[in-house]
Amino acid sequence: MFYLQEKVDFKRHNEEVRKLMADFKENKAARAPVIVAGSIRNLLSNPEVNHTGFTFKDFFTKAEAQLKCQLEYQNYARHNILCDNEMGVPEKNWTLTVDLQNSYDQGWFGCPLLYFGDLDVPDTEEILKKNPEAFYDWGDPDPFWGRGDMMKKSMEIYEELKKICDSGYEFYGRPVSPPVNFRQIGTDGVFSVALKLRGTVELMCDMYENPKYYHDLMDYVTRNTIRRMKSHREWMWNHDPELKGERKFKGPFGMADDSIAMLSREQYKELVYPYHKMIFDEFHDGSGSLIHLCGDATHHFKFLADSFNVKSFDTGFPVNHGKLRRELGSDITINGGPTIMLVKDGTPSLIDDAVRKICESGVLEGGRFVLIAANNLAPCTPVENIKALYDAGKKYALFYS
Repeated sequence: MFYLQEKVDFKRHNEEVRKLMADFKENKAARAPVIVAGSIRNLLSNPEVNHTGFTFKDFFTKAEAQLKCQLEYQNYARHNILCDNEMGVPEKNWTLTVDLQNSYDQGWFGCPLLYFGDLDVPDTEEILKKNPEAFYDWGDPDPFWGRGDMMKKSMEIYEELKKICDSGYEFYGRPVSPPVNFRQIGTDGVFSVALKLRGTVELMCDMYENPKYYHDLMDYVTRNTIRRMKSHREWMWNHDPELKGERKFKGPFGMADDSIAMLSREQYKELVYPYHKMIFDEFHDGSGSLIHLCGDATHHFKFLADSFNVKSFDTGFPVNHGKLRRELGSDITINGGPTIMLVKDGTPSLIDDAVRKICESGVLEGGRFVLIAANNLAPCTPVENIKALYDAGKKYALFYS
């Protein structure tokens, strides 16, 4: 169920993938790429796959767990998740990150981690829920270290991983490269962070019952997120031996803020857009940007595309792909596909039918569509269902027939 039975000629597969992606970049691909992305949850939440003995708490606190779990999952994905990603043992080296999943933003602001079951992703405590005024006394945190001890722990993990990798550590005959940055060089979205600090219901009520507080908190989060991103980018520039090109803050830019799916168009424009604009003004050079939005956030896409020159959207679900294509036009890349619940729990025939309907919706117009397992593969998804997604994409997602 979780291990691919058919043999794959990895060399041939990778050559075909490289050509497909090069053609897609030039807008001359014959079909849409099929990309399946999955996080470390697909290892740690699946006892049938996780042979490391580590839990989520281990992963968030021990460098050895980060090392072994990341490498085991990369190896598993490269040999069992059939899609238009590179497969097999990497040609050059394995890579590592300091992976704190989606906790890094609010963790930097001082939210402590809460651990649940061994198979469950930890979450952060909403530290302004009971004492909303507390942040007025915090002051602006150090732009690199933030508040609390998350960055201290992250740095300890980084330094140990670097030491291990620099000693010549190998995995399946390939060297392992140490992390070159922390995820704090970007953001999962200032509105989503404010919600994680204050609490979802509480902040949504603040918008109307205490607007001054809402805007004070959003300003605090946005200003300090910008300071943090600059500080961490400077650290990256000084610690990445492979870094080439200019060291400048403005350039191509991408971000997420999944929680805006809860807002109407008017609420977003009035209450969140000004803070997004602050970030784009600091980091975006006006070139085509990328935005990741899970959930039913497509009612914001046209405004975002016009405001920030978005050229690629990651979607979640539910999504009306044909309607979205008609609204956005033919030159914007839409990354979309069937729901992760269907890919996990459906049958291959149901997945085939869903992909066919998506491809017949009009979303293929312009050749700017990527078929994904919308948007992050669910743990315990059978590999035969992933193969069904891939086969259906190659059958139906044809730009030129």
